Amino acid sequence: MTGEALQDAYSPDGVCFGCGPKNEKGLRIKSRANDGEVVATWHAQKHHEAFPGMLSGGIAGTLLDCHSNWTAAYHLMRRAGGPTPPVTVTAEYSVKLLRPTPTDGPIELVARPVEIADDRAVIEAELRAGGKLCATARGTFVAVKPGHPAYHRW
Repeated sequence: MTGEALQDAYSPDGVCFGCGPKNEKGLRIKSRANDGEVVATWHAQKHHEAFPGMLSGGIAGTLLDCHSNWTAAYHLMRRAGGPTPPVTVTAEYSVKLLRPTPTDGPIELVARPVEIADDRAVIEAELRAGGKLCATARGTFVAVKPGHPAYHRW
């Protein structure tokens, strides 16, 4: 596994709510490449809960979305052999909330590409807590071109 988080290496000034290192009120996900997958460990705070001890489904969705987006960017960079990842955005994604996610310990995210093209990737991701699979996601993430509002975010 690489030591530095992808967000810190490639978007240190990012302000995204889910993954921006500079968003002090955000979730600040730290995604790291690990043998073809991208992994992260995150810890919830009380204000992330939907009810006592359980994560909000919206926060679970944000974790899966941002982590999957970075997985896509990383794998598109590797495919192209480039020094930096393309800026990618979510084209579509779906989340399945399988069970309540406990917030009393680490929340683990694992994502992997299932399809990669020149400018897009389909990613599948899992969110685990307390030793159980709590949510899954599948999404399509596309590299943006000049003129797109997100183009210069990294």
